[in-house]
Amino acid sequence: MIWSKNETLSRAEIEKIQLERLIETINRVYEKVAPYREKMDKAGVKPTDIKSLQDLSKLPFVTKQDLRDNYPYGLFAVPTNEIVRIHASSGTTGKPTVVGYTQKDLEVWTECVSRIACMGGAKKEDIAQICFGYGMFTGALGLHYGLEKIGASIVPSSTGNSEKQIMYMKDFGTTLLVATPSYALRLAEVAREIGVDPKKDLKVKIGLVGSELLTDAMRQEMYKAWGEDMLVTSNYGMSELMGPGVSGECEYLDGMHINEDFFIPEIINPETGEVLPEGEKGELVITCISKEALPLIRYRTKDITRLIYEPCKCGRTFVRMENLSGRSDDMLKIRGVNVFPSQIEEVILSFSELGPHYEIIVEREGYNDKLSIRVELVSSTDSFAVLENLSKKVRNKLKTILGLDCKVMLESPNTLQRFEGKAKRIRDLRSK
Repeated sequence: MIWSKNETLSRAEIEKIQLERLIETINRVYEKVAPYREKMDKAGVKPTDIKSLQDLSKLPFVTKQDLRDNYPYGLFAVPTNEIVRIHASSGTTGKPTVVGYTQKDLEVWTECVSRIACMGGAKKEDIAQICFGYGMFTGALGLHYGLEKIGASIVPSSTGNSEKQIMYMKDFGTTLLVATPSYALRLAEVAREIGVDPKKDLKVKIGLVGSELLTDAMRQEMYKAWGEDMLVTSNYGMSELMGPGVSGECEYLDGMHINEDFFIPEIINPETGEVLPEGEKGELVITCISKEALPLIRYRTKDITRLIYEPCKCGRTFVRMENLSGRSDDMLKIRGVNVFPSQIEEVILSFSELGPHYEIIVEREGYNDKLSIRVELVSSTDSFAVLENLSKKVRNKLKTILGLDCKVMLESPNTLQRFEGKAKRIRDLRSK
């Protein structure tokens, strides 16, 4: 089901809306947001210089640091008495990034999430269990109101108490699961531990997963855990931009459709800031063209992807972003080699003997960086020869893919930490 007719507009119609909203937004932030005005003046750009979508590249970038430097309300374009909701990041690496919403912003947010939920197969008849943490994190409330607008029944179970989550699924007849991919796998694991077969005893047939990278290998793990007929789609967003609802996959699983009437995407070279030609991979930059409270201009997401303009079989005409390759700030540089965690995950999950739970450890011995991978076995074995042979095969494949050697540590089942929210896969100990 396609939720909005805007999702099928022609490219010319989409760009007409984008330009009108971009010009209005630039004029508004220049007038009302002093840090933007200072950035634009320093770059020698005035609102009158923005006459086409190509002129967007003249504008300076905004980063997460700008939000921290202007904490809490310095980038808001409306007075606080017009703000009806405030969310914030966890702030684990400094001041949290604070986002505000006017009533219209909440309506737009709900509209965007309703679209991506429909892309992922959600219907009025669904019973949707939301296993994101409710609170300052935008994920839970974003999906909550978007699915509610469609007409789905909401089970706001949040995270934690996994056995009770399974009880709700079984007793309420949950058909749609909202969670991170790692927590969705954990729920299936807990279900089996208490004698519930997710494939036979539960009715979950749709997974709207987000908040962490969904690789093709992880999607296959979802099928193994919940059933091959489960529709598992990834959706994308971040609190700074709005929350979930920036883009989402449809049933054809060929990239995430960006809600282009509310966001303008660009792909840049993450090192030079140069806008890359259509189809090339680089860092995603997003401009918000409908937000009243916090209309970010050319926000650097740090996420690595490319844009796909070819028509999609589903009938939607919005540009698609390829499923993320990773984040530029998650990339590990080890002995001069760039390593993305997603590369390691793909290798691990290509071995049937290994489960989806792993940890990447980076240490420094003298002047050399050392990479180690801890990964769980699917089942225990006492055979040293079997373990040694498997470890060698995994190590060789990682060396082929990454271009460097690493240590592989095979752990017993249920050894590594499980996560209810976004999984923390990396321990970089080099600074210690």
